[in-house]
Amino acid sequence: MSEFSREHVVGSLFSTHGEVLQRGKPVVISRAPARLDVMGGIADYSGALVLEGTLAEATICGVQLRDDQTVRIVSSAGNHHGGVERDVTVPLSVLFPARTGSPFARVRSEFPRSSSRHWASYGLGAYTVLMAERVVDSFPCGATIVVHSNVPLGAGVSSSAALEVAAMKALSHAYGVPIAGIPLASLCQKVENYVVGAPCGIMDQVASVLGREGEFLCLKCQPHDVQGFVRLPKGVRVVGINSDVKHSVGGERYTSARVGAFMGQRIIQEAGLRETGVDPTGGYLANIGASDFREKWARYLPPKMTGAKFLELYHSTNDPVAPVAPQAEYMVRSRAAHPVYENERVQRFISLMRAAADSGEEARLIAAGKLMYASHWSYSQRCGLGSRETSTLVSLVRQRGVSEGFYGAKITGGGAGGTVAILCRRGTDSTLESIAERYHEISGRSSQLFLRSGPGADEWGTIQIPF
Repeated sequence: MSEFSREHVVGSLFSTHGEVLQRGKPVVISRAPARLDVMGGIADYSGALVLEGTLAEATICGVQLRDDQTVRIVSSAGNHHGGVERDVTVPLSVLFPARTGSPFARVRSEFPRSSSRHWASYGLGAYTVLMAERVVDSFPCGATIVVHSNVPLGAGVSSSAALEVAAMKALSHAYGVPIAGIPLASLCQKVENYVVGAPCGIMDQVASVLGREGEFLCLKCQPHDVQGFVRLPKGVRVVGINSDVKHSVGGERYTSARVGAFMGQRIIQEAGLRETGVDPTGGYLANIGASDFREKWARYLPPKMTGAKFLELYHSTNDPVAPVAPQAEYMVRSRAAHPVYENERVQRFISLMRAAADSGEEARLIAAGKLMYASHWSYSQRCGLGSRETSTLVSLVRQRGVSEGFYGAKITGGGAGGTVAILCRRGTDSTLESIAERYHEISGRSSQLFLRSGPGADEWGTIQIPF
């Protein structure tokens, strides 16, 4: 039985949560996969093109409506660290949008980042967002939500998006307002930005919703223009190795890199408007070509700048989710440079993959691998989002080289740890295992291999079953 089959998914969910659900009422079930960031990564919030795959690892969510005004969310114990409250119950009213100030203030205060039940906000935030965005006016009753996942936390494969998408999809179907596609991904991003409080772009949610098994999604993040799918050349695959170093898009390093990029965008906008009356970014930093950035605009960007000085001169950035902190000092030029150059790398990478699929020329795969190594360097050196462990994994892959079937590797997602994506030949499982073993000898950490793809949430769909 395939792990993607409906029978397997239902069995997995009920084997862990059957005792939580009430007999005699239907359960709506959805499944949302983790994603593997092949190229693009943190350039998504600057409007870059990104290339994303889906993994076999996924989050399964079941929703059963209740007769009262209570919402209960229960997660399998293996999905969280010790000390986490995996069974959370709240009145439905707690999830209503606040009438004054931020509509998300009430629910954010209910699940603060430091609390043992913060994880529940990734799922329960769907209620608040659906009402705040006027998708629904109110909910007639509460629900019991059960969650089962084999997506590792903090691995850089977006366990957060998998939970958000699975919960939002199942909830919307259970309440009779089914949502799919880009609208689903956009609502899930709002959960993470405004309820959870993590300043992510939209690529994770779009990949989890629209991804296809065995293909890679091309997404231009302006804000979410799907530009098709890419199939790799025959005999080639992209796999992942989890470094076992936890990362978070709510972390200080990621947020600082993001703010620095938006500061750079604002400075370039002002310079362009002064000189020509036109915004050279067109609303997104990645719209600037690499040569134009290098020759025209980089000179306006200071290497670093305090938040207070920036606010004095420019008042604010265009970013609604990661404000400039006056007391902080930000790297500006390097953080702005990354999405500009990364956008160009992604475009070239996709062209090389498509050309290699047509011609079978290994030279194109080698060139694509070099772009991955360049992306990894930029994460580390331009954005400060590398880690010793992920760089060790990239070096171990590079040492194996083309002669052993390995073309390129790079850190993924929000960086600062997490997973390394690897472009390699099929039939390299034993070599990948030896790389993992050598990594353990060097770092003392146990890695995890992500070798297979899986269907996106829309591709898998939802099911309603009696219980």
